Amino acid sequence: MWIVVALSVLISLASLAFGVIALRRTRPVSTGAVELPEDVHGLRQEVAALRAEGSDALRHLAVVRYDAFGDMGGHLSWSLAVLDDAGHGVVLTSIHGRSEARTYAKSIAGWTCEQQLSPEEEEAISVAKG
Repeated sequence: MWIVVALSVLISLASLAFGVIALRRTRPVSTGAVELPEDVHGLRQEVAALRAEGSDALRHLAVVRYDAFGDMGGHLSWSLAVLDDAGHGVVLTSIHGRSEARTYAKSIAGWTCEQQLSPEEEEAISVAKG
């Protein structure tokens, strides 16, 4: 019985010694932050590149529906703003009348337009901007 107890104590001490040796072989933490492997730094660079590339994506969208003429209902006319993070893109507007529909496109740069915008187009840009 004493042999079993002594053997288990020896095994516990050996495990403790191996644990201490393993801890000493790990990298020291000098700045309070754990050093990251090189592949993590590479992943961070890839994420930064994807964010820069994604800033040109047309991801600010808004649709404003309205009645262009007082005698028509149903909100069949609409203005659609499609812009990137810098506010560059286009506003598409479709005016629906009784016998025809007209569609217009206006370029947007820096959240503004060189052409006169209708109130609905301005609202679409404002909603898309957030």
